[in-house]
Amino acid sequence: MTSPLILLDDGAVSFAQSALQAERDALADDLDRKIAHLRAILRGMDALIVGFSAGVDSTFLLKVAVDELGERCTALTAVSPSLPARERAEAQRIAASLGARHLLRESDEIHNPKYRANPTDRCFHCKTALFDLADQLKAEAQGRAEVAIGTNTDDLNDHRPGFRAAQERGVRHPLVEAAFSKKDVREASRRLGLDVWDKAEFACLSSRFPYGTEITAERLARVETCEDVLHDLGFRVFRVRYHGEVVRIELGEDEVERALSPEIRPVILSRCKAAGFKYITLDMQGYRRGSMNE
Repeated sequence: MTSPLILLDDGAVSFAQSALQAERDALADDLDRKIAHLRAILRGMDALIVGFSAGVDSTFLLKVAVDELGERCTALTAVSPSLPARERAEAQRIAASLGARHLLRESDEIHNPKYRANPTDRCFHCKTALFDLADQLKAEAQGRAEVAIGTNTDDLNDHRPGFRAAQERGVRHPLVEAAFSKKDVREASRRLGLDVWDKAEFACLSSRFPYGTEITAERLARVETCEDVLHDLGFRVFRVRYHGEVVRIELGEDEVERALSPEIRPVILSRCKAAGFKYITLDMQGYRRGSMNE
């Protein structure tokens, strides 16, 4: 049964357009209030250390913090084998473009047996290593600085053991305090002219391993090599999941067909095999956030 065709006269069309514009204006006003609230939160801090990963959330937080605090804001990026070289370079580029004081500090979670064992609370140990570095910076600033990370309200619904580490250390979540969702962060970033506003979500390379699979620097490097292949080929949304001799590639739904093309498929196969994987597979479900939590 087909739906009846509904014809609207000019008055009804005009009313619908006005209602839609009113809804857009209300959403814009709401975002303006959130941005103003975030600025007020940050202005109330003596100094701030932002855990900076070069993702959309931490970039937006850093931008606003630099606007409000200037030199009293420091971006801290933890460098370890789980951070791809291209993301490290991206962090340096973005921080420089924002005029932020940016520190790269080596973190040692890869030497922590509890982290290497890759338990379901692995992120707790990773974030603890980050906050250890932040505490060192706080000590240098005589304890005046607060520490914040770019958590948004959507993150509260996911499996995030790192929250516990943040809670134990008194780390702030200014975006949550100002009620920013991921959509809010992207739109606010677009307004501020941040070129990462539509950047695909990214998580550290350790998230590519099934829980219970040991994480080593050598395995992380192999995964990074394969993800670099996909990045170099122009794929936007991707994850390379480690399963021993098997690598399972997740791509955005609209990118799967391209990966199977005669021009692209052989490149992926040859370069991933050169990274040490015996079998190269393409996940038919495509990329989905937190698939290792399944």
